[in-house]
Amino acid sequence: ETLQRIVSTLVNKNDEIHNFIDMLNHTISNVQVNSSNAISELDEEFDGLYSVLHEMKGSMANTIQQEEARKIQALQDQLSQCSHALESSEELLEIAVQSLDIKNPAKLLEVENTEQMGVSVTVASAFRLSLKPKVSDSMAHLMVDFTLEKRMLQAVKFLPVPKAPEIDAAACLVADNCITVSWRMPEEDPRIDHFVLEYRKTNFDGLPRLKGEQHWEVIDYIKATQYTLSGLKFDTKYMNLRVQACNKAVAGEYSDPITLETKAFLFSLDSTSSHLNLKVEDTYVEWDPTGGKGQEKIKGKENKNRSNAASPKRATNSPRASARGSRDRFAGESYTVLGDTAVESGQHYWEVRAQKDCKSYSVGVIYRNPGKFDQLGKTNSSWCIHINNWLQTTFSAKHNNKAKTLDIPVPDRIGVYCDFDGGQLSFYNANSKALLYTFRAKFTQPLLPGFMIWCGGLTVSTGLQVPSAVKTLQKSENGLSGSTSSLNNVA
Repeated sequence: ETLQRIVSTLVNKNDEIHNFIDMLNHTISNVQVNSSNAISELDEEFDGLYSVLHEMKGSMANTIQQEEARKIQALQDQLSQCSHALESSEELLEIAVQSLDIKNPAKLLEVENTEQMGVSVTVASAFRLSLKPKVSDSMAHLMVDFTLEKRMLQAVKFLPVPKAPEIDAAACLVADNCITVSWRMPEEDPRIDHFVLEYRKTNFDGLPRLKGEQHWEVIDYIKATQYTLSGLKFDTKYMNLRVQACNKAVAGEYSDPITLETKAFLFSLDSTSSHLNLKVEDTYVEWDPTGGKGQEKIKGKENKNRSNAASPKRATNSPRASARGSRDRFAGESYTVLGDTAVESGQHYWEVRAQKDCKSYSVGVIYRNPGKFDQLGKTNSSWCIHINNWLQTTFSAKHNNKAKTLDIPVPDRIGVYCDFDGGQLSFYNANSKALLYTFRAKFTQPLLPGFMIWCGGLTVSTGLQVPSAVKTLQKSENGLSGSTSSLNNVA
């Protein structure tokens, strides 16, 4: 036996080494692929930078060209004005010079328009011209200095990887099938863009195990340092959580994972206990009027063709079958199915939703190993609320074959709260958490969830924690006035 244990341990160790080798090879491949991706992304970033610089260069060159065109046009306009003025002045000057060359005053008087010529010379356009260029030939105002930008570009480095966040375990909260996770950064980093939260369910306390674990579920692009996972089904004992910070280009290391307990009452419907007229699938039960008859006919034929040999099904040694004992299925008018997990201590909660066409159903608890003809609420070992939608709707609480009519609307979802140690069984409107009815009893045996149905179907929601609203009501409740002493005393 010692050698066998050593060999078994060695085999497991070899498997672990093989798995580790596979992981290393996979990591090497990932390094090569990720390196190529990083180079491609680097090329894209620099191509983008080149594109921006090229676009900026074109825009600035266009501005210079426009300024050049504006100045040249202004100077050409001024040059044209000067040319016209000079031409006019030269004509006047020629006439004036010719007039000055006449020595005989008589001849000078004979010259026509001598006075007019004097006026023309006086108001000549040459006297009105500004002999200063309208624009400067300097283009210094369009010069650039990229010294600072060059230093900035030379300082370009790989974007630093964000540090791993730190999950604040004291601030994390598990309630109402929701988990609120809070974390903080070891130091402020303004370049962080968002966070990524990952979680996975596990039945192991402590750090996550590599082998046999579920894959991580991912919540991406979280902008705050807190996140609430809601609407969870707690079908494992714990949940692992981890967080990583991301900037625009790269994600940092994950935080140290944290393990939070997700305690809740989880059970399925025990198909081996159900009436033959019920069709059971995990947490759903449906009335099947032909199921029993069809199975009974098959069973009759099998009995005719079989000797006194034991049924293979009854010979099956399953853990749940041995825990229940060898009790027969419910029969007769006890259209009942039980849960496969007993309540033996503590506070537990589950919910039930009935189909709209359901004619009659009961929801409650019952001691283990009831008689196969027992009906919920009609024995001193079972407690339930019963809804009858046949002809008219009736709503009542039942125990020990006594009923208390409940004059309240029937909710579409019913919550069941069982405090085994406190001796309390309460039913709630699962939507509003309003109390429907409370049984008080000293439970002396383990309790099994029980469901009885006729025409229609029931869906059971398990893996639920006791809601905070129910806990609050339980603290403030000193007994429901609608609970009758006859039911409670017998209980």
